[in-house]
Amino acid sequence: MKKIGFLSFGHWTPSSQSQARSASDALLQSIELAVAAEQLGADGAYFRVHHFARQLGAPFPLLAAVGAKTSRIEIGTAVIDMRYENPLYMAEDAGAADLIAGGRLQLGISRGSPEQVIDGWRYFGYAPPEGGTGSDMARRHAEVFLDVLRGQGFAQPNPRPMFPNPPGLLRIEPHSEGLRDRIWWGAASNATAVWAAKLGMNLQSSTLKDDENGEPFHVQQASQIRAFREAWKEAGHAREPRTSVSRSMFALVDDRDRAYFGHSGQDEDQVGFIDEKTRAIFGRSYAAEPDVLIEQLRKDEAIAEADTLLLTVPNQLGVDYNAHVIEAILTHVAPALGWR
Repeated sequence: MKKIGFLSFGHWTPSSQSQARSASDALLQSIELAVAAEQLGADGAYFRVHHFARQLGAPFPLLAAVGAKTSRIEIGTAVIDMRYENPLYMAEDAGAADLIAGGRLQLGISRGSPEQVIDGWRYFGYAPPEGGTGSDMARRHAEVFLDVLRGQGFAQPNPRPMFPNPPGLLRIEPHSEGLRDRIWWGAASNATAVWAAKLGMNLQSSTLKDDENGEPFHVQQASQIRAFREAWKEAGHAREPRTSVSRSMFALVDDRDRAYFGHSGQDEDQVGFIDEKTRAIFGRSYAAEPDVLIEQLRKDEAIAEADTLLLTVPNQLGVDYNAHVIEAILTHVAPALGWR
């Protein structure tokens, strides 16, 4: 059995060819798609966060709105760039959104991906420590965020407060019990996956990762998941971890599918460079008739290793079509592979 959700980047463009022509369209359609996905029986609605871009950028209002409109589906991110985040303010927002959703948040955080602007986090008021990097800063923000989510008091109360305080040191409010166990780290390398395991975060692995040995993408990703689980075991955490992978995956069941994705030409892994220095491997897309797609997916070692699969959706094609994409996987593919 596998949890299956969607992952939307929330692109919008004023082009007449797009169904999402404004930020308002992208946000409202994201809520509509989450509602539709829940009705179809999907397990999760996840959103990518990018700053300075015509994409979803402020996750917590969206997550809270989705939480208020749904009742069962998991609601998450993949991922929030921690270089941009004030971890205490983020803990307040996350706690509030999780309470609105009834404890359904699954927050993916990470160092983030290449940006739209140079060192965009500096405009948000953040800078790495002397001699450190943006990655160091992201990991430090993540550690502080995880610490305050434990719900322990740390702030000295005012002896003459406006309102009465509970006894002892004060914590971030609102606090949502259990949210600390529902934080995921988006790891691009085996080393950061191991680091995340030691801190007790779940693992999100995307459609790209550092090319660490030249093997096919899905093989490297499966090895990353196994390294994460081994590190988790060694750390002695009490609960079982979760792991997710993302895939662009389309079952060609009607003429629309064939027109959009029948000749995508992205059926092989690609290798490139991120920030002109990091060699990365980008996983292939899957688009085929259901019987062919099923056989292709049987060979994907990383999907087999993960307990959660996120389907990246082309959000600019509109809510109805993306609901169709999700339904096609749930109906024509998942049962044959034992995911349902």
